Order: sequence, then C-alpha cells, then structure tokens
Amino acid sequence: MDLKLFFDSVSADIDISKYPSNALVHSIFINSGDMPDVDGLDMAIVGLIDGRGADEKSQSGLSKAADEVRKSFYELKKSAGQFKIADLGNLRKGPDLSDTYLRIQEVGSYLLEQKVLPIFIGGAHNMDLGQYTAYEELEKLVTILSVDNKLDIDDPKRSTPSLTHNQTIFKHEPNFLFNYYQLGYQSYLIDSSSSALMEQMSFEAYRLGTVKEDIKNMEPVIRDADMLSFDISAIQAHYCPGGDDVKVYGLTGEEACQICWYAGLNDKLSSVGFYGYNVDKDSDDRKTAFVISTMLWYFIEGYYNRKGDKNFFSNDYLVYEVAIGGNPESIRFYKSKLSEKWWMEVPHPEDKVGFMRSKMIPCSYMDYEEALKGELPEKWINIYAKF
Repeated sequence: MDLKLFFDSVSADIDISKYPSNALVHSIFINSGDMPDVDGLDMAIVGLIDGRGADEKSQSGLSKAADEVRKSFYELKKSAGQFKIADLGNLRKGPDLSDTYLRIQEVGSYLLEQKVLPIFIGGAHNMDLGQYTAYEELEKLVTILSVDNKLDIDDPKRSTPSLTHNQTIFKHEPNFLFNYYQLGYQSYLIDSSSSALMEQMSFEAYRLGTVKEDIKNMEPVIRDADMLSFDISAIQAHYCPGGDDVKVYGLTGEEACQICWYAGLNDKLSSVGFYGYNVDKDSDDRKTAFVISTMLWYFIEGYYNRKGDKNFFSNDYLVYEVAIGGNPESIRFYKSKLSEKWWMEVPHPEDKVGFMRSKMIPCSYMDYEEALKGELPEKWINIYAKF
C-alpha cells in the first residue's frame, strides 16, 4: 500500500525545530513531506480530520483535534529505551462520511497486517467504525473496550452517528465482534432500554461509580480488549473542557491515564483511538490537548513495558485447578510469573476455531478466591454463555 496517497503531512504550522532537543518529537519519525517507512515500526499515529457524524456546529472543532494534540504531545519528554513510532500525518477525509470510514479501515487493516499498532486521534466517536472494521480482513474475533459517558446506541433516525455508531457495530456483517465492554457510562444519561439491550447481548457495561470505586478492578477488563475506543467526553469537564459532549462528572485525568497505562500493557490490544476532542470548546491553555497527550504518553509507556503474556503453556505460568463440584467440575487458573496477572480457562467447542483466542479470559485474584468458595465467577459465566 502506498500510504502517501492517503495522507497529508503534519502541518507546517507545527515547527519541529523549535522543540527542545530532549522533547519526545525528536524520537518519532514524522511525515513532514516524506512518508516514514512503517516496516519494523511498533506504532503509527493517524490524525483524523473528519468531524462529520457530530452536530454540524461541532464538526470544525473536531477536525482540528489531531494537530492540537500533536503540539502538546511533541513537547513531552521521552523515557528510557528506543521508540519505533511514526506520525503518518492526517488521513484525507473522503467525499462522504462512509468513504472516510473506508479509508480508516484500509489504512488500519494495512498497519495491523504489518504488526504496527495504529493510534487514531481526532473526529467524533463514530470514527471508531473504521477502527473496528479494520479487523475484518484478519478473520479473527474482536473484543472492543469503549470508554464513554453514554452507550451510543440511540435510534439512528433521531440522533447523529456519534451517538448511534455502536448500533452499526453490533449489526455489522460479517459479524466478528466477540465481546464488548463499556467503562464510565453515567446512568442518568442512559435510556433504560439501552441498558437492557446491553444485558440482552451479554455485553458488560460498568457505571462511572463502579470504575471510580477502585480502578484497579478494571484492569482484567481492559486486558481482554483487542481495541480501545476512548471518547474524551468520558472525562470530567474540569480536566477536559474540550470534550464535545463533556459533563461535570466523569473520570479524572489521572484515571484516564491509568486506563491508558493498563491498555498499553495489554499484549492483546492492537489499536487505540482517541475521539471527541472539540478544539473550539477547549480552554485557552489547551488543557484538553495536554490531558490527551498525557494519556497517549502513558499508553506508549505501557506498551514498552509489556511482559509478553501470550504462551500459556510455557513454564512462565503457575496453574491452579479449582474444584467447583458442579458443572463445570473445575476451573483452571493461570498466574503469570512475569507479570503476576491472572487468567482463567473457559472451555469451548473445539470445532469453533475462531473462539480459540478468547479461551483464556483475563481475571483477578478475587475471581480465583470466588472459585475456591465453590462459586462460578461472573466473567466465566458470561463468556461460556457466548460459546
């Protein structure tokens, strides 16, 4: 694929030479006119400049998000180690919104095939349609983690695509969505029928209060995701006034960074998107851009601290067989000697090869303790129901 056909270079208004020598920008391959070679890269930043899908008055501010985040992100300091990251520039939007989705899909699919993790920045939350469909050619089942203050499954006849895009994802054919998690939704913003629909489909949605009660409990959920779609409006207005649908309540900036750190650590996660930043609504000091750039910094830090927790049949794991005394008779737990993280094995029909990847389900020590009491962990029940 010739990426030059899809991208405009990073804006000349961002003068890289003016950043101090120890700034992170000097450790990134930047498309300043010459497209970086993605061969051997770990990650690639993709700026999205299409604000369509949100209210018309918001589209201009959403289209400027990527460049505004760059200005803040570039000046952060790099940690130890070598980065293999490129900024490919801004993806040219299509004549129609559907054309933009297709371009995101094509570029995302190509990067995934090259084992390069795409980082999408900009646009409304409906841009994650392209992020999701990028997995279509990989012929594998996908688990989505979405962070948002709403469920975004409104009636398409009455709402904008930014509030209905999950309807499209859930109904997409071919269907390669295995599981869907939502973090940080606010109950008073959600219609009861939407919550009921999520339960019907055995998808898991965690209220804002549950997430904030102890964010460490969310780590196994985050560790189960193949892709992260983060709507900035899930963060409090105090931290991110530029969230297009931001509210007084929400995640703190620190909690958002913690989620991104966990996502970076997730060996399974292969793409991330940051959506819903409206530059026109941001504060004069661009507080929102700084929070997003810090979230991105923590994601990258997590990525370069991955432990390689993939081969469950190696000597890197302790295996615990817990008798349940029912159906199933027992559950097998795995604890990594490298990261000290836990997984549990969920049986599945051997002929359904597509489910193999979801056979090992991330869990916590508390799930192990629950099994010791003879109780089936809820995560086990939910996944088994899908099989």
